[in-house]
This record gives sequence, structure tokens and C-alpha cells, in this order.
Amino acid sequence: MNDPPLSGKALAFGVPLVNGRALAPGAPLVNGRSLASGVPNASGKAPASVRTDPNVPAHAPNSRTQVDPPAASAEPLTLFITWTTYGSWLPGDRRGWRKWRAGQRQPQPLLEDWCRERMKEKPVILQLSHRAAVEKICREHANIRGWAFHAIAVRSNHVHIALSASGDPSKVRDQLKANATRVLREVSDPITNEKVWTRGGDIEILDTDEELHQVVLYITEAQDRKNRTK
Repeated sequence: MNDPPLSGKALAFGVPLVNGRALAPGAPLVNGRSLASGVPNASGKAPASVRTDPNVPAHAPNSRTQVDPPAASAEPLTLFITWTTYGSWLPGDRRGWRKWRAGQRQPQPLLEDWCRERMKEKPVILQLSHRAAVEKICREHANIRGWAFHAIAVRSNHVHIALSASGDPSKVRDQLKANATRVLREVSDPITNEKVWTRGGDIEILDTDEELHQVVLYITEAQDRKNRTK
């Protein structure tokens, strides 16, 4: 059964995705290059490389070289952040996966089985009440910090957020994850796993307003059209 979206409508056929390929011939990409000449920089900063987590879903954009996170910036950076729930997207996953410093990898069923056998807890799957609580606290935290919030999608096994924030992007991500963990301990049906999320997460710095526009479409609409049920 498909996860019902918390917001947004179904994406019209032919709108390009943001995973390095387009759905329609000639549609623009957002894989680390400008989508249109002369498009203003959405962040006001030059592009920077980011570090990614090996367990981030393969559909999460990651156009940068996988190196250390960029240094803290006094100017806001526009970020596309993704993280997954514990045990829900293992190395070797049949849906594709990313290896640290090696990029996107093909499915490896034996590796996936090996990782699953060594899990100490059951995978975390977020129910609708959990998803609503995570979305609410992420919006509230961004407002408190003065970050410009563009879009969020909390699915049953991963979270996508687009926002503009100053400082170290990895700390921005980690603050959001920490607050999400806290509220999931406090809801009426709390998550009791010791580990709620996988370590780290994917961070992409968006360089243009058009890139941000395509990411917002992806977050709010495209996953439902692609049957991203988890």
C-alpha cells in the first residue's frame, strides 16, 4: 500500500526528477550543474562538496564528490537533506544503495542479507502519527533557528527536507534528526528502538533557484508518482 502524502498532489507525467536523469527528453537535470544559463545562485555561494551516508536511498540526489563536509558558512546555503530510518535501507539493498566514497552501487543481495543478520533491532517504520510529529518539529526547529524552510516529506522509512541555513550543513542535519528522535520518544505510540535513524545522511547543496524548484517538486510530488511507498 502506498504511503499517503502529507501534502502535495501527484506529479504530472513528464516532469523531470532529480536523480541525475529526466523523465522526458530534453528535461533539465539537477545533478550538480546549472539547469539554465544565467539562473541566479539560490544560496549566494559557490558549490561545495558534501559527505554522504552509505545507507542513503539511491534515489536521493548526490551530485557532489563524496568528500568531507563543507566548512561552516556565514551565508545561507540551500540544502537538500535526506536520512533514513534504522535498518530500512541496508548496504546491498535491491533498490540500489550508496557506498562511502564509491557512489551509487548495484544491488548485492548477499551483502544485504549479511547486514540484516547483524542488526541488533528491528527496522524502524514510521506510522502516520510519527510522520506528522517529525514534520511538525522540523518546521518548528527551522523557524526557531531562522532557517528558510522550502519543503519536507516524511515517509515511512526516510525524510527529505529542503531549506536554507547558515553554518555547518552536517550540524543542520543532525539538529533536525535529534529533534525528530526526541518527539518520536514522546508521542503516544513512541519508537522504542535505541537507534531510530541510520548514521549521517545525504546533503546536497543546491546552486540555483531552478535546482531548488525541481527538488521541491521531487519532495512534495514525484515520490508519489514513482510509488515511493517507504
